[in-house]
Amino acid sequence: MPLQITGALGDPDLIRLPWEVPLADWPQRHLVDLPRGISRHVVRFARLSGKVYAIKEISERYAKREYQLLWDLARLDAPSVEPVAYVTGREEGLDAALITRHLQYSLPYRAVMSGTLRPDTLTRLLDALAVLLVRLHLNGFYWGDCSLSNTLFRRDAGAFAAYLVDAETGEMHPMISEGQRLGDIDTAHTNIFGEMLDLEAGGLLHPSIDPMETAEDIVARYHRLWNEINESEIIEEVDWHRVEQRIRRLNLLGFDVAEMMVRRKVGTGRLIVRPKVVDAGHHQRRLLRLTGLDVEENQARRLLNDLDGFRVAKGLRHEDEAIVAHRWLAEVFQPTVEAIPVELRGKLEPAQLFHELLDHRWFLSEQEGADVGLPAAVKSYVDNVLVHKPDEQALLPDEPDEELSGR
Repeated sequence: MPLQITGALGDPDLIRLPWEVPLADWPQRHLVDLPRGISRHVVRFARLSGKVYAIKEISERYAKREYQLLWDLARLDAPSVEPVAYVTGREEGLDAALITRHLQYSLPYRAVMSGTLRPDTLTRLLDALAVLLVRLHLNGFYWGDCSLSNTLFRRDAGAFAAYLVDAETGEMHPMISEGQRLGDIDTAHTNIFGEMLDLEAGGLLHPSIDPMETAEDIVARYHRLWNEINESEIIEEVDWHRVEQRIRRLNLLGFDVAEMMVRRKVGTGRLIVRPKVVDAGHHQRRLLRLTGLDVEENQARRLLNDLDGFRVAKGLRHEDEAIVAHRWLAEVFQPTVEAIPVELRGKLEPAQLFHELLDHRWFLSEQEGADVGLPAAVKSYVDNVLVHKPDEQALLPDEPDEELSGR
């Protein structure tokens, strides 16, 4: 059978690679050195026309199957590597090959843990893996071999994301069964326990990290996230308080919201959230980029939650983020701050003032069982809270302390 490359072939130079030679023996001139995870197959990276491809030697049956599964995942916008093609008809005795596009800025978990692994880094990796597994299961995908080794991790603008890199054992279904879902979780527990033991044996695990506790933690995090994401929440209209409740529950689980949307059905809708894991300082950077507001991290997180809720309430999910932020500033943030009596505005900086207003609205809405709205929250906050606060500006010394200034 002649050599055949099947797929969305974007680079004709792929045909010129030495497919007649075992992948392990390819000349270095065709390859680029990048960190590789543990794999039962030979994997190499080739650079062509400025693009990097991952090539895996695998049987023809599994190459075709994995290529199709990766395309199915791509159509569903699931986090996975992008399939390019599969190669059959190589020299006798040589397996077929699967070609995927290398995921830029991604690393296998062992490269992320190239030094002694800190507990907070491990927590973020496990959080990202829990998000990945939940998203795959929501799409009806049974992984069959969930592990850190079969995952790539990427940090992009403060967000941590995990991507499926090996779909060889996967199955796509219209809806995943409870047995398949729990089977995946049991496999993840076993695999991650083993991977932690390997790291421990290699001196790469922080002494405070217990392999069994880590394996159990990923299971617990998955179940909490799965239950939160799948909680039935039918709403007749977008209630800001219900939106904020959902965000707060995810925040308490250690996640932020990557996307919110309302899926509508004849007069009602279901609020759907997509979680993500973020790095320290992410919220500050994002808010500054979108609005020019330079605030503390927790203030930024709260303001961004409100901005994202505004996007959902106004049906702006597909609008450019910068345009939505401009509207939020003009329609929500600035009018709210300006609604505070002039003589009271100096008590707090605007971002802290807005943050406390959101908190006050939350408590009022909890008492009422529904969103009371910002205007009512502003009036109550001014009358019952703000008037009793000291003026922050007045507490600052007018002149530097003589002893500290050296005078």
